[in-house]
Amino acid sequence: MRSNFRGTIARLCAFMLACVALVPAMGVAPEPDPVSNRWQLEVTPGDLQVAYVNTLDGAGAYVYFTYSVTNNTGTDLEFVPSFVLTTDSGLSMMSGLGVPASVTDHILRSLEHPFMQDQVDILGPIQQGPENAKHGLVVWPLRDFGADELRVFGAGFSGETETIELTDPRTGEEVELIFRKTLMLRFASPGEIRVGEMGDDAFPVLEKRWIMR
Repeated sequence: MRSNFRGTIARLCAFMLACVALVPAMGVAPEPDPVSNRWQLEVTPGDLQVAYVNTLDGAGAYVYFTYSVTNNTGTDLEFVPSFVLTTDSGLSMMSGLGVPASVTDHILRSLEHPFMQDQVDILGPIQQGPENAKHGLVVWPLRDFGADELRVFGAGFSGETETIELTDPRTGEEVELIFRKTLMLRFASPGEIRVGEMGDDAFPVLEKRWIMR
């Protein structure tokens, strides 16, 4: 059941990346409303970290990120977050793709946080109040060791959306793009990412702001 769900998530992520690729080509990007009338969760991001993980599935370098989210909207909500990591070289990756479950489990155990959940287990209802806050782990394979800047885009924290209809310049077909209010986190790296023990390489948040994506 869990493997089938991960497969569905992977296909959905691939489709989302294809849609996102249209945005820069068409030159459209709305801005969030200055005062939104939709629900919005409170997000506390952690640092972006790098680790070399050796499991039965093999050894490799990974980037991981933790966050906490609290529902102070006044009503219980369904929490379905999604994350994309990009680098200044143009690399873009949905979280979880190419990450063995054993790697995620290894990092979860290493964090020693009793309430930390991976990106599958965290899906579902989020009740109101700080006592019901959720704590999530997000993991990507490390593909770009020379990145000067990394960005994480997190969606699913706000109900604000905007739909734009336009013509795809590549095909001439009418396209409907739905933008969601997304949390953008910008991290700086030293330019040559080294991989040591877990927690050795931590990139603090340089910028945190909401965008439509």
